[in-house]
Amino acid sequence: MKNSDLIHRSLKSVWHPCTQMKQHESLPLIPFERGQGIWLHDFEGKRYLDAISSWWVNLFGHCNPRINSAISAQMEKLEHAILAGCTHEAVVELSERLSEITSLGHAFYGSDGASAIEIALKMSFHYWKNSGHPEKKNFISLENGYHGETLGALSVTDVAIFRDTYSPLLANSIRVKSPDSRLAEKGESPHDYALRAAKNLEALLETCHKTTAALILEPLVQCAAGMGMHHPVYLARARVLCDTYGIHLIADEIAVGFGRTGTLFACEQADILPDFLCLSKGITGGYLPLSVVLSQEQIFDAFYDDSLARAFLHSHSYTGNALACRAAIAVLDIFEEDDVIEKNQGKSALMSAKAAILSGHPKVTGFRNTGMIWAFEVEDPSPDFSRHFHLGALERGLLLRPIGNTVYFMPPYVITEAEIELLVETTLDIL
Repeated sequence: MKNSDLIHRSLKSVWHPCTQMKQHESLPLIPFERGQGIWLHDFEGKRYLDAISSWWVNLFGHCNPRINSAISAQMEKLEHAILAGCTHEAVVELSERLSEITSLGHAFYGSDGASAIEIALKMSFHYWKNSGHPEKKNFISLENGYHGETLGALSVTDVAIFRDTYSPLLANSIRVKSPDSRLAEKGESPHDYALRAAKNLEALLETCHKTTAALILEPLVQCAAGMGMHHPVYLARARVLCDTYGIHLIADEIAVGFGRTGTLFACEQADILPDFLCLSKGITGGYLPLSVVLSQEQIFDAFYDDSLARAFLHSHSYTGNALACRAAIAVLDIFEEDDVIEKNQGKSALMSAKAAILSGHPKVTGFRNTGMIWAFEVEDPSPDFSRHFHLGALERGLLLRPIGNTVYFMPPYVITEAEIELLVETTLDIL
């Protein structure tokens, strides 16, 4: 097949996500035939380095043989079964292992990140209702935060391009100052700015905690805000404040979980345990849709009752899908057997050293790194910077999608030193 054939068919039949389809009159679709490691290949022999892990989901490379094998073996036993009133081995094993590594229990499964957020928001509200506090129905979220595009998730999202059109449909939520260190005053350290942002949260909670169910945040990195990074002390203070004022803490680790920030979960860096932990994206290594919400045991206990009205009657058709659960188990196996977190720490240091040349470029500002995420801003007066940079990257065999004037790298963990050098050198050439 030719690239042009598939592009034509796709434009005639597929409504592509996060896209103004008319732009594809001049902005080409990139057709992929296959993937291997960190590379995606088209139908005419060109390959692209997947520097964004295909929207932040791919951890261990495309067509990873160990994940392939795990899914294939599961297919021979059970592909899917209803989880309401039934169970199966893969979902039980995955739930047990997630509980062991997070110290949270009773995994509730969904299909994607947004559905995990919906589950956590509903569960928090319902917890307070079951506990005799139905007035606690509002949510606090961070300025510039992103939690998904279903209506509940969008209600706690503060990215205008996604939210504004649908604002008449959304529930009210309260925004609080973001701890993003880019917002610090001149000379103010990320640590001190995070504490100042936490004081803003405290002032808000003093006035509205009685009607607030939960604070929801993205620990350490606000990804859709242009990889806004903050100091872990904010998480520590947020946990204390949530306990003090009697509200839940929802940690949205959909993008930052599973090693992205340098620890298996970002909350570890503040030594805190959230009330709800939302996971997706990397949980299956980029293979199959799956999300999960893990919660503290007292959350589950508030629903455990003879009354059906006190039950959490939320469901998805493919909840706890056996193939997706088996892929997730394979991902956890790779983390354990390959010392991924330790190896990533060395790889992160190597990448940062190699990318130092980018931080010194005259057009680059705000170069930063957290774990296996790197980002910087490019000073460019063009309103089409993101599009031009994306096209320049494609021409040179890189898959990069800047967020506004923020360029970021979030590659699969299997990237090699040679591929790191290629990524940096090619980005420098685009600049």
